[in-house]
Amino acid sequence: MHKKISIIIPTFNEAANIENAIASTQPNTNVELIVVDGGSQDDTVNIAQSLSVKVITSLPGRAMQMNAGAMAATGDILLFLHADTRLPAGFDHMVRSALKQPQTVAGAFALRIDADDWTLRWVEKGVNWRSHFWQMPYGDQAIFLSTEVFQKIGKFPELPIMEDFELIRRLKRISKITIIPVPVITSARRWLKKGVLQTTLLNQMVITAYFLGISPERIRCWYRQEKLEKF
Repeated sequence: MHKKISIIIPTFNEAANIENAIASTQPNTNVELIVVDGGSQDDTVNIAQSLSVKVITSLPGRAMQMNAGAMAATGDILLFLHADTRLPAGFDHMVRSALKQPQTVAGAFALRIDADDWTLRWVEKGVNWRSHFWQMPYGDQAIFLSTEVFQKIGKFPELPIMEDFELIRRLKRISKITIIPVPVITSARRWLKKGVLQTTLLNQMVITAYFLGISPERIRCWYRQEKLEKF
């Protein structure tokens, strides 16, 4: 019997993307889908429910939403899928095979960005090089691991940003992270909104700031260009 995979999709106003994300999970073998909504004000929840997907709600925040989804999951394997990302055909077989590899504790996919801009091909190369040689995939690469390991390492740290980065750092201390060479396809919206170069530089600044001990709340405000609340 194939191990059951629980796909957890955190959402917040993702009506434009959620149907494609869900569609990319079909067909599959022994897979459950859980959409965890953080208070969408658009049709995200209605669309997901119309597709017969289990929908639960949680406080907003990707880490809290993914942890809530993991608690509701019944699968042996957890796969965390961003709402603007699509899985490749046959993902379920790839995931199970990857986790059977010796010393593999978790995995993710290579990345392809859904736009024709040639500069994004260089971003993809950088992401895939980092993932392969440093074993540092990020959340938009559909991170997966066994439920047992997820519970053992203490779930996603409930940070306002960098929760995927910290989870992977914890996993690397245990054993190997396998990168499936077949890519997921993710939306180009955040690169196109701010510009490819600016987004790439901002991402590196965020990582550097995190390593320097700057609070995740302050980093999140920089990243989203919000004002930090003063209490």
